[in-house]
Amino acid sequence: MNRALAVLTGGAFLTLVIGVVGGGGPLAAIPVGAAYTLLSVAAFGWVSRRGRLPLSAAYVTVQLALAFTTFALEPGVATTLFFVVLVSQCVLVLPRPATAVVVLLVPFVHAPMGSWQDALREGMGLFASVVFAAVFTELLQREQQLRHELAEAHAQLRDYAAQAERLATAQERNRVARDIHDGLGHSLTVVQMQVKAARAVLPADPAKADEVLAKAQQQSEEALGAVRRSVRALREPRSTGPLPEALNALAEEASAAGVPTRLDVSGIPRPLPDDAQEALYRAAQEGLTNVRKHARANRADLLLAYGESAVRVEVRDDGVGSDGSSAGFGLVGLRERAARLGGELRVESAPGEGHTLSMELPTMEVPG
Repeated sequence: MNRALAVLTGGAFLTLVIGVVGGGGPLAAIPVGAAYTLLSVAAFGWVSRRGRLPLSAAYVTVQLALAFTTFALEPGVATTLFFVVLVSQCVLVLPRPATAVVVLLVPFVHAPMGSWQDALREGMGLFASVVFAAVFTELLQREQQLRHELAEAHAQLRDYAAQAERLATAQERNRVARDIHDGLGHSLTVVQMQVKAARAVLPADPAKADEVLAKAQQQSEEALGAVRRSVRALREPRSTGPLPEALNALAEEASAAGVPTRLDVSGIPRPLPDDAQEALYRAAQEGLTNVRKHARANRADLLLAYGESAVRVEVRDDGVGSDGSSAGFGLVGLRERAARLGGELRVESAPGEGHTLSMELPTMEVPG
């Protein structure tokens, strides 16, 4: 905008010079016009950047006096353009009331004309010109401001998009970590326990050892599938079938690994959303895995309770217990799953009093 006004001012001064030299006008108009042009081109940018009202008012006062003087010496198109430029600059650096005062003062430059009819006619023409300049400059300034605000909004949107992408990446990384721990970690623990059991019975009962090793082979194949799922970062939950059947398979698996486990289902079984069923299954799986790895228990109980407003899975053992001072990645993942579904994970344990892990999730309808 400032460059456009500078070009317009330079054109007006060139027109003034041509008019004075070619038409025999007073030469005094040229230095006065030159002073106006110099200030408009060289000083206005500095004034507008400073943004101080007294400085802007002083600049406009000086320029208004120079424009009036130039017009008095050489009235014409060139000096009219000086007023148009000045009013546009007023819009950029002065409050609207001050700009309105300048717009009202400009037509009085025609007051010294011969008759009041001529002064009125010419004054109204100049008034219309400067009003148009003021309105056009105001609209252009608003457009530039809107573009600036739009650019800032786009920058903020880019930042928000980058933050959302980082958050999604972190969530997916946490999900893959949970899947690796809950799937692969569980499977490898079972394989380890089965291999130990097979080695223990191998000298006395080779057939039993072979049966246990076959189960270990099957479990290792499932672990390999879990690795492939994690590598592909699948977003679909693990397909476990009906939850009571899946938990019964876990109980049988734990019993085969050396910890007799009984499943107790209370309430009326009903379908659950995939993510809720996945979370409850993983809680039971983590609990039984910890029993086999750490509890040194003689038996374990697995409870699935269907209530009116919640569903709970609980794993209890009669092992050595703990003081609850340590929590592995599995419990961290389970707490994340429970929190995401509006539920709660509880862990109760004391030295010599066994260990209880339970997850309770609010009842949710299965999407139709």
